[in-house]
Amino acid sequence: MILQTPLRACEDLAEKCGADSVHLKLECLQNTGSFKVRGAANKILSLNDGEKKSGVITFSTGNHGKAVAYVAGRSGIKSVICLSEHVAAYRVAMIKALGAEISLKGRSQDEAEKNYQLLMASRGLIPVVPFDDPLIIAGQGTIALEILSQLPDTDVMLIQLSGGGLLAGMAMVAKSINPSIYIVGLSLERSPAMLESLKAGRPVQVEEKDTLGDSLLGGIGFDNRFTLSMVDKFADEHVLISEDEIKDGMYYMFEKHRLIVEGAAAVGIGALLHQKINLGGKKVVTLLSGSTIDSEEYIRVIQSRL
Repeated sequence: MILQTPLRACEDLAEKCGADSVHLKLECLQNTGSFKVRGAANKILSLNDGEKKSGVITFSTGNHGKAVAYVAGRSGIKSVICLSEHVAAYRVAMIKALGAEISLKGRSQDEAEKNYQLLMASRGLIPVVPFDDPLIIAGQGTIALEILSQLPDTDVMLIQLSGGGLLAGMAMVAKSINPSIYIVGLSLERSPAMLESLKAGRPVQVEEKDTLGDSLLGGIGFDNRFTLSMVDKFADEHVLISEDEIKDGMYYMFEKHRLIVEGAAAVGIGALLHQKINLGGKKVVTLLSGSTIDSEEYIRVIQSRL
């Protein structure tokens, strides 16, 4: 159900950013097309028989919903995925194709979450939240375990930051093995909910704006119990990534590696290309988190850089 994904060296990128080495963790090649299947599998496979019989429910911007639908379907469990009207049609279609029931309501991730809470209570479904759950966090942390088995002397990890489950899990694991590993959180310039919440010292809501990195949209939940404090504890630096930097990252992966990655996956590449982090002499790993992108949108991005 879960693949150990490759760690690919990228000498050209290391030269561009001044690092000793740069390696790409290719979660874009993971089952379902993103890292999200790790957390979803860890959570769903931990349910007891009664919980599995009840069925599961979640809310998502796409990749987590797809992962829940995939794991539930493989396990013979019914699933309901709550999406906002902001979620791209191709993402909705992919989730539906995996056999999940779709509930499309609201104009933001936060509104989709409200719908999820109502349906969960009325139908007795078991929640599989996208990020703020210890089992989800632990599942995402297995990426860091793999990285450190593949490149034990990693100095720096560049990790996407949205709800915080990915960074919390990876950073917790990495620093438990080597406390000196430097963790950089990568947020969108548009709608950086976690970063604004860290500044405020509490969960805050931000307006969702159109972005190529739509997998990183959404709030962190006003009742956040785990990821806000964990990100605050483990992240050593935060970097904001622009739309142009995302486009440059996507084009670089196509031109140099012939890999299709979604906008959220390309934020680390964009940061390295634009030398946004001081990485002199360091061994760096950046995560390519997924490959879920509409073909027409992808073509437009590539053509804009030709």
